[in-house]
Amino acid sequence: MTGSFWWDLLLGIVAALLLAWLALVLALLIARPRGGLLREALRLLPDVLRLLRGLAADDTLARGIRVRLILLLGYLALPIDLIPDFVPVLGYADDAIIITVVLRGVVRRAGLDAVRAHWPGTEDGFAALARLTGLRRGV
Repeated sequence: MTGSFWWDLLLGIVAALLLAWLALVLALLIARPRGGLLREALRLLPDVLRLLRGLAADDTLARGIRVRLILLLGYLALPIDLIPDFVPVLGYADDAIIITVVLRGVVRRAGLDAVRAHWPGTEDGFAALARLTGLRRGV
């Protein structure tokens, strides 16, 4: 391309990173909650973070579930996001979408009772969480 091996290598790496980032953003758009559920997910974020911490510390849950939750909490603690938080609405939406996707799997494996036992918020908030994760039973 440019005739220099190092410049070609650098351009190739930058192009690969850009394509990977675009693929991840596209995956987020596909997995996002529909309708007003994304707004609910953003509203529930503080309670959901406390829920994640409680579930990750629960020794009665399977190790795989706890590992997923710890990895998710680690991702949320990192200062680097797929979409930077200073971008209005979308900056926090990527976190809410990733949390929703992980919680769907965790809730299906851990069960409704474990999630309800660690839920720090209101019953309305739990009902919104159940809608986000696809749970309908007991809400």
